[in-house]
Amino acid sequence: MIKQMPVPGVCPAAVCVSRRSGQSNPTFLLQAAHRSYVLRKKPPGALLPGAHRVDREFGVQRALFSARFPVPRPLLYCGDVSVIGTEFYVMEHVQGRIFRDPRLPGISAAERAAIYLAAVEVLARLHSLDLSALDLKNYGKGSGYCERQVLTWTKQYRAAAHTDIPAMDKLIDWLSSNLPSNDSEVTLVHGDFRLDNVIFHPTETRVLAVLDWELSTTGHPIVDLAYFLMPYYWPRGLNFIDTMGAIRGITGIPAPEELISVYCRCRSISNSLPHWSFFQALSFFKMAGIAQGIYARHLLGNASSPEAYKFGESVEPLAGTGLRIALSGVSSTSDAIPDGVGLFQLSQTGREILRQVREFMKQHVFPAEKEVAEYYLKHANSPLRWSRPEVITKLKERARASGLWNLFLPAVSGLSQLDYAFVAEETGKCFFAPEIFNCQAPDTGNMEVLHKYGTEEQKRQWLEPLLQGEITSCFCMTEPNVASSDATNMETSLHREGDTYVINGKKWWSSGAGNTNCKVAVVLCRSQAAEHVDRHKQHSMILVPLDTQGVKIIRPLTVFGQDDASHGGHFEVHFDNVCVFLSNILVGEGRGFEIAQGRLGPGRLHHCMRAVGLAERALELLCRRAATRQTFGKKLYKHEVVAHWIAECRIAIDQSRLLTLSAANAIDVLGSATARKQIAMIKVTAARMACKVVDCAIQVFGGAGVSGDFPLAQMYSAVRTLRIADGPDEVHLSSIAYMELRDQLQMSTAKL
Repeated sequence: MIKQMPVPGVCPAAVCVSRRSGQSNPTFLLQAAHRSYVLRKKPPGALLPGAHRVDREFGVQRALFSARFPVPRPLLYCGDVSVIGTEFYVMEHVQGRIFRDPRLPGISAAERAAIYLAAVEVLARLHSLDLSALDLKNYGKGSGYCERQVLTWTKQYRAAAHTDIPAMDKLIDWLSSNLPSNDSEVTLVHGDFRLDNVIFHPTETRVLAVLDWELSTTGHPIVDLAYFLMPYYWPRGLNFIDTMGAIRGITGIPAPEELISVYCRCRSISNSLPHWSFFQALSFFKMAGIAQGIYARHLLGNASSPEAYKFGESVEPLAGTGLRIALSGVSSTSDAIPDGVGLFQLSQTGREILRQVREFMKQHVFPAEKEVAEYYLKHANSPLRWSRPEVITKLKERARASGLWNLFLPAVSGLSQLDYAFVAEETGKCFFAPEIFNCQAPDTGNMEVLHKYGTEEQKRQWLEPLLQGEITSCFCMTEPNVASSDATNMETSLHREGDTYVINGKKWWSSGAGNTNCKVAVVLCRSQAAEHVDRHKQHSMILVPLDTQGVKIIRPLTVFGQDDASHGGHFEVHFDNVCVFLSNILVGEGRGFEIAQGRLGPGRLHHCMRAVGLAERALELLCRRAATRQTFGKKLYKHEVVAHWIAECRIAIDQSRLLTLSAANAIDVLGSATARKQIAMIKVTAARMACKVVDCAIQVFGGAGVSGDFPLAQMYSAVRTLRIADGPDEVHLSSIAYMELRDQLQMSTAKL
């Protein structure tokens, strides 16, 4: 560290120099007796070609300061490396606030909005400056900036690369082949415009200075805008740098569309920004290149920060994000995630999480399907069948680290039921996907019950480990000896003996009970002491640890010959004089149906949206098959009957989705009890729709459709079961008819 240095023309006295943050050009605060200055210098040692031009920084800041653009006043440039070992320049120190974390913790919602708006306004002001008036007309090479950026960062990346990263190679190829047609637009561009490169007034949301002009040049202005908005699309869980992070859904921070609108209005240009996906992808490519360069300096031993080693592992996920944006084919200012469907709009938080879930599914879940299938095929006759393959365990760890965990529970995730409905649709496209995000049934329903009705001790003992994914659970309701479509028929008994309850009875279709990590069951029992009260107040729910004496796991049941081991199976479970503490009761005796209604409302919604997702994937498989197979001299889709199936499936899926989103919205607005009719309607509609779509897909696949070579047979098994699980269609239809007649009668009475 420099201890003392005379700075010609600045201050004749010695100045104390202290290091400031920065991953690029080393930056120092120079403190004199009554004033402060900032010195920026080249890093020592071997450098990448063309990098760290502090002379250019000084020149552009001098031009901008003369034009009254907010930059620190530049004072002197020194190219004599004998002075301090490298070139350097000195500028005035601007006192103010620099926000390192783009999420702006500790800042009010109103001030967050004002900060982001002020930043985008100053960016628009920069891009509106006249290059000729600044005497910067020859500062850069002008038109063709996007192409040069791709070439420059490709060269920088390859010069610094320490390992092969296929995503970077693919992204380079895509960017090179998709250069924007309007690459002739030229303004002054900053090159690294981020919130932490802006100094704000100490008490006002006013920009005092824009910093770090190392990468500035002349070129296409939208490159700066896309780079500034990059945190909106940042991969969740990627926290290698404090100054970048996912900001979508944070209260007060404007939506990217709002900032784009303000930017375009300030520049008097159209809100429609062509080739937007290119600029977004280029931003992530550039950030990946920067990260690679920082890591290369770490390997060379001349990095500006001791944290530089962290950047090495960030290159691949950054490139992957850029590649996914590129391949999404989106060319407008909106990204690949819609705000919602019609009247049913996602919140900002919901939109961001849905985007992250889709990316996670594409990058990690779908590629793991083959490995998971091979595991269960290999262990078809082994006890290991009831364990989880290692790939699922690793995916769960990755999802949790990414913040994609317990998304079903509003109190934890911040999502509404409407928000989560869109997420559930995505996870419905893969059989094991819900478990990856700790959103699998029956655990979700059991966690909701414990969250809403559990005592503090019950939450500590069971809810917390369930939320952490340390254990799983099962739900024991249906019984083999009674018609369980009428839940009041359940006979498993519960009676009190001293300080314990004794449970006797038989249950079956207890989903998840075969999971080796299943530790507790929520059991519906008939309270013997309540035999003469209302039939809907005779039953209770109680928590039973599966290692309790008298709990017997009898056998796995099969669905069309499949044991659903990946789901933990569906088991027959006997309770033979099982004794549990009185404290295991949920809410109290006779409250079972009250709890069930609270449990089944959101649960049925989740099932239905997953069915919509499953149907979407079945239709995708159908269309692919119809487009590649040929019969009687033409492709399958050219046969009118197949074309009609495709059309009818699309209609049915969209109808079911809209009805289910309507139910989700009703739960959010009115509550599960008031939304009972909507919930019953989707329970019938979604399962029937999914059965129809999968059946059409099977018919198009022919014999392959009912084989184990494709997922359609397993899909049909799942959705056909859904027409019985949680109440058969006929029970729900009767309920819908009763509620409709009641509503019609009330309306008729009101008219009279």
